[in-house]
Amino acid sequence: MFTFETKIRVRYGETDKMGYVYYGNYPLYYEVGRTELMRNFGFSYKKIEDMGIILPVKTLDVKYHKAAMYDDLLTLNTTIKEIPGIRITFNYEVLNEKGELLNEGTTMLIFVDEKTRRPRKAPDELIQKLEPYFK
Repeated sequence: MFTFETKIRVRYGETDKMGYVYYGNYPLYYEVGRTELMRNFGFSYKKIEDMGIILPVKTLDVKYHKAAMYDDLLTLNTTIKEIPGIRITFNYEVLNEKGELLNEGTTMLIFVDEKTRRPRKAPDELIQKLEPYFK
């Protein structure tokens, strides 16, 4: 299992009239989490795209527990729980500064050959980098 922590400060434009983070922004936070996880891991989305691979989202699941508010400093924990094959699943937990769970979710993305638009397996280099975290 590989987990990466990202901090996100809630901006005014991400909130609704009540001062709560608008529900549709959580998937954008997830995107920040997974791209930073991959970048920190040494395998950025740009690198994957340069290999002729695209990663469309197949599923998105979101569960809301408590509201985040304007100016809150959020901790986003993004986890890969299994070695990817044709798909890769990211799990997310959003916590407030007190460590309370506000939101959790998952996204499943599919490795797709950019030219053929057909699913393909994850790059061997990515799998090799992840394997040590799953022993």
